[in-house]
Amino acid sequence: MNRTANGISNGIKTTSAALTSRRSILAAGGLALTALTMGLSACAQEDALAKQAKAGDNKNYVAGDGSVTEFVKTDRKAAVGIKGTLFDGTAVTPQDLLGKVTVLNFWFAACAPCRVEAPILEELHQEFKSKGVQFYGVNLRDEKATADAFDKTFNLTYPSFNDKDGAVLLSVSGIVPPGAVPTTLVLDKEGKIASRVLGEIEKSTLKALITSAVAE
Repeated sequence: MNRTANGISNGIKTTSAALTSRRSILAAGGLALTALTMGLSACAQEDALAKQAKAGDNKNYVAGDGSVTEFVKTDRKAAVGIKGTLFDGTAVTPQDLLGKVTVLNFWFAACAPCRVEAPILEELHQEFKSKGVQFYGVNLRDEKATADAFDKTFNLTYPSFNDKDGAVLLSVSGIVPPGAVPTTLVLDKEGKIASRVLGEIEKSTLKALITSAVAE
C-alpha cells in the first residue's frame, strides 16, 4: 500500500510539475508570438525598396569593376544619339545634350550599389547645376511607381529615362556593357562621351570628371 501510495503521490507531484512547466512554455510562447507579430507588422511597414536591397543577392545585374576611363577629346566618337522619354513624359533628343555637360547614370531600384551612390549623385547635381551640368538617370527595368519611390526615398531631383525598351542603352552600345549597372557617363558639351565609370562611383572621382568636362 505504501508503495502504491508513494507511486500515486509521486505521480501527482510529477503531473503538477509538468503542468507548471507547460504553463511556462505557453506563456513564453505567447510572448514570442506577440514579438513575432510585432516584427511582422514592422516588416510590412518597411520600404519596399529596402526589402529588395536586403535580399543581398543583387541578382540579374553585372557589377562593374569600378574602372574609370577618360577619352581624349580628339579621340572621342560621334555625339551620342539619345532619343528617349523621361518618366514624367518629357521627350529628350540629341539636341538637348548640346552646350551642356551631361551626366548619365544607368540604374534600377533593386541594385544595391545604385542605392549607395544615389545621394552622391544628387549632391553633385546640386553642386554643378548652376554651371550648366545636367543629370539624367537611365532606368533599365522599373515601372514608374518603383522609380518614383526610389526618387522619393533618396530625395532625387534630377529626372530619369524610362528605358525598359533599351533605346538609351542602345545609343551607347559598346560603351556601356549590357547589364553593367551602375554605369555612369559624362558627356561633353558636344554630346560626346568624355568619361565612364563602370560600377559604383566615388564622389571625388566623378566630381573631377565633371569638372574636367566643364572646363573644356
